[in-house]
Amino acid sequence: MTEEWGRNKKRFLDKIKIMDCNFCTTSPEILSFPKKNKVYFIPNPSDISFETLECYKNKHPLYDLFFAMSHGVHRGILKKGKYDKRLSIIEKLVNKNPNLRFNIHGAYNKQPIWSDDFKNSLYQTKMALNLSQGNTVKYYSSDRITQLVANGILTFVDIKTKLNDFFTNKEIIFYTSINDLSEKINFYSENPIIRNKIAKAGRDKYHKNFDSKIIAQYMIDKTMGYKSKQKFIWEV
Repeated sequence: MTEEWGRNKKRFLDKIKIMDCNFCTTSPEILSFPKKNKVYFIPNPSDISFETLECYKNKHPLYDLFFAMSHGVHRGILKKGKYDKRLSIIEKLVNKNPNLRFNIHGAYNKQPIWSDDFKNSLYQTKMALNLSQGNTVKYYSSDRITQLVANGILTFVDIKTKLNDFFTNKEIIFYTSINDLSEKINFYSENPIIRNKIAKAGRDKYHKNFDSKIIAQYMIDKTMGYKSKQKFIWEV
């Protein structure tokens, strides 16, 4: 959940009285919406025509850990004078692990990457870090989680997101601290068979449960008041 959420929530509430249903990629319970309003959580959807990679099949990746960011949604270049707080985590990891090969974009004068450049760079890496802007809160992630997990790369996620409600450590690796993250990066870097097995399981589960058609059906059912014919793993 980004620091701009206060403004976003104001826009959200401005139209909420005329909306049949509302959906967000953060757990509604932490956003303090009025209980009378229908606000539901939806995961970031995947699409097999977009998330086409199977990174776990690369037998000779060039890098250990991938992380890509930008200074704004789809902003093509770095913004002068801007410091992203996520870099403090990256810097700690780099300092603790001089033995690892980091594949970082959107920082240190290395411009953000998009589209095929993003996918090509991702494929050349063993593992990836899912790290969103703002505070870590229940169920929130940017769409980078789809771009990582659904492309079949072993992905590290902060346990504070509580996304372990939907995934286990057999599909995504959850960490509790910088030290824990560092230890796990080193372990999985040196164990390709285990790493790739988990990455494949994560990709398979993401596409099976969070496909765009499934999420669209959930939104239709909630909006129209239909009784769903299938079970959605994020609905509790």
